[in-house]
Amino acid sequence: MKSEERFKELYGREPADISFCPYRICPIGAHSDHNLGKITGLAIDKGIHIAYAPKHNGVVEVVSLQFPKRAQWHINSIPAQKQGDWADYLRGATMALEKNYNLGVGLCGVIEGSLPIGGLSSSAAVIISFLKALCKVNNITLQPQELIDIAYDAERNYVGVSVGKLDQSCEVLCKKNQLLYLDTKDGQYELIPQNPQMKPYRIAIFFSGLEHSLASSKFNMRVDELRAGVYALQAFAGLDYGKFQEAMARDVAPEIYRQYKDRLPEPWAKRCEHWYTEYERVEKGAEAWRKGDIEEYGRLSFESGWSSIHNWESGAPEQIRLYEIMTQTDGIYGGRFSGAGFKGCCMALIDPAYEESIRRTVTEQYLKAFPEMKGKYDVYICDSADGVVL
Repeated sequence: MKSEERFKELYGREPADISFCPYRICPIGAHSDHNLGKITGLAIDKGIHIAYAPKHNGVVEVVSLQFPKRAQWHINSIPAQKQGDWADYLRGATMALEKNYNLGVGLCGVIEGSLPIGGLSSSAAVIISFLKALCKVNNITLQPQELIDIAYDAERNYVGVSVGKLDQSCEVLCKKNQLLYLDTKDGQYELIPQNPQMKPYRIAIFFSGLEHSLASSKFNMRVDELRAGVYALQAFAGLDYGKFQEAMARDVAPEIYRQYKDRLPEPWAKRCEHWYTEYERVEKGAEAWRKGDIEEYGRLSFESGWSSIHNWESGAPEQIRLYEIMTQTDGIYGGRFSGAGFKGCCMALIDPAYEESIRRTVTEQYLKAFPEMKGKYDVYICDSADGVVL
């Protein structure tokens, strides 16, 4: 691995260990977890590696192969405010872990992502991989839910992105060829095994060539628009409501939404329409997977992608074109934007028998539409995988 080689170049010795966290895909359940919805997801066999060794002086020193500049801080002296660079996710992770554990040992590490950044929860994956390493050098053992909660705390409260727990949960809880069906309201989940009658599948990742940052995208604004709609629905229905940030779509019944949706401003109504229909799609998708009906599961994923474009109103033109090409390509069961849907990539569940023709067809049509993306656009074929090993 490049991270291991770079570590040896920098420090003149072998790393003590390699920490790994997989990326994830969420075929159905997008833009839902931040308002306590349900999701379905799979971890994939690509992710974030960190080659590292302990530093007993308490200093954390990290280098990324994807970003310039080395980042450094002391575990007991973390900047109270984010610094506006890639290492904020790791500073936030250090601070979140320190809320419950005494840290005495830092680390030096080199971070490597096995796929381009954008749409596969790389931010959550780098936080979790880093937390694993920091816990290891400090002899701390976290339980799965504890790891999820600390990673969530780092991204939401330090970096300032209005995420839910979809990414962290998929990356920690998933098992190979088992669909994670998670209720983010109470953390209850089920791992639905692949039905023996299900047709074979692999996972295609189509990178548009555009990278993104959730913190600088319209992600937070979309969440606020949804919450504004929910807040108004509570008022229309005469329900008790408190602080704006505490308004959750999950706490307003679908019947109330249908009764009052015509009174909402159009942007708020669209965000609510996506959330409530996505909730239904997740429930239907879980049952389709349980029955081994990957065509129906894929159809629902395509439907989720359509709603992300038209109701959530996300997606750069390049990404929308990728989605459209996918819907017209033989051998693709279904797919959608991966991640927040502001640049990044699309994912698809595909029939392995069509792998080469899918790669060729999508590539030709996408580069015909966006020739300037040649050399930046890429395709990766992956498989489902286990979540992080603690």
